[in-house]
Amino acid sequence: MALNWPDHLFLVGCGNMAGQMLVRWLDCGLAPARVTVLRPSGKPVADGVRVITDYPAMLPAGTTVLLGMKPYQIADVAAALAPLCGEETRIVSILAGTTLADLRTRFPAARDIVRAMPNLPVGLGEGVTALFTDAATSGQAKADIDALIQPLGLAEWIGEETLFNQVTALSGCGPAFLFRFADALARAGEAIGIPADQAARMALATVQGSANMAARADAQAGDSPATLADKVASPGGMTRQGLNVLDADDRLLTLLTDTLAAARDRGEAMARGE
Repeated sequence: MALNWPDHLFLVGCGNMAGQMLVRWLDCGLAPARVTVLRPSGKPVADGVRVITDYPAMLPAGTTVLLGMKPYQIADVAAALAPLCGEETRIVSILAGTTLADLRTRFPAARDIVRAMPNLPVGLGEGVTALFTDAATSGQAKADIDALIQPLGLAEWIGEETLFNQVTALSGCGPAFLFRFADALARAGEAIGIPADQAARMALATVQGSANMAARADAQAGDSPATLADKVASPGGMTRQGLNVLDADDRLLTLLTDTLAAARDRGEAMARGE
């Protein structure tokens, strides 16, 4: 995959999410020599990628900074990093609950700042990344950052920052909720008599195959998951009887709405420093 990579990519932190993003970028052809990772532990991240334990004296021209540490570390990081950032430094933040206004206050010299919220499948190129910026960010920077995110999967620009916590609850937290569903499906299979190891394999394969089918059906025929569910369920059949349980009083919708709302509310609390 030939891409117009940043001249230099500087990662502050390389935990689960930032690490998955870097893995995918390297797999897609980003030269390791273009990457520097600031990691207090000094632990290597990938062959050829430079890892440092303290801030450099300066950042190379054309640097894109990825803020991938824990959100509570933003004050300390900004105090050390902001003096190294010039007008041409581009900043991409994956810090939950850290607003664009806060980032602009902490990095006043940087013109181009984008908030991003990826999810873990970005490491496979099958993730979802929500993106937001404001009018101060140049059109060229926005296009370049969009191109950087595209190899990770679906890139969705959000029109209003007030929706960022909602989007994060859906796609950022969503993999964990889906993992929990797959586990519950397997355990339910075990509860009705299927051997545990078989139930686990069958549940996972069912989730994977059904998700792939839903994505293909949406792209090819415009069929939504709701439509597919009804196509699978014959009147009076086993599937319809099971769906009647999930659909009764909108119990599944209510459960998931409550789940996303709880995640959203936590994001808003984090933004308030709670």
